[in-house]
Amino acid sequence: MITAKTIRELRDEAGLSQAELARLAKVSQAHIAKIESGKVDPRLSTVNRILYVLSHSGRKKTCRSVMNPNIVSIGPDEPATEAIQRMRKMEFSQLPVMEGNLQIGSIDESSIIHNLDRGIKRLHVRNIMNKPFPLVDARDPVDILTSLLDFHSAVLVAEKGKIRGIITKSDLLGVR
Repeated sequence: MITAKTIRELRDEAGLSQAELARLAKVSQAHIAKIESGKVDPRLSTVNRILYVLSHSGRKKTCRSVMNPNIVSIGPDEPATEAIQRMRKMEFSQLPVMEGNLQIGSIDESSIIHNLDRGIKRLHVRNIMNKPFPLVDARDPVDILTSLLDFHSAVLVAEKGKIRGIITKSDLLGVR
């Protein structure tokens, strides 16, 4: 059975915005929003047009559709032990190091382990951080992530010049 939730999920998988779907299905964006929220029971002809567009969109899943918008980061001047605690608490293997809205580095389990002999309790994140994670555009296809994640533990996602999300290998496990 096609539900409002199904239509929204299919649209997300196709990487289409509500406005793009509306234009292609020849309805208004407001109508798509009402259909997806369940406020409107669309005519069969409208559902058929929407499903046709979604099944023939040919667009690939985008980075926006798999990113986690809740970025947990750490500052460069925070103690390295704070990074360890935050990673344990959140069950993360890595964190971007941010100074304001700018990513200046990254920290992961390896960078911590490689610095244990330096007296990790006295060090700051700045002293043990790695290079920044790669940055991709939210509209980029998911396909580009595989090779990036072979060499990096995470990828940050930007939209209109601002960092909007993060993608790790575990975020790709549910992608078809």
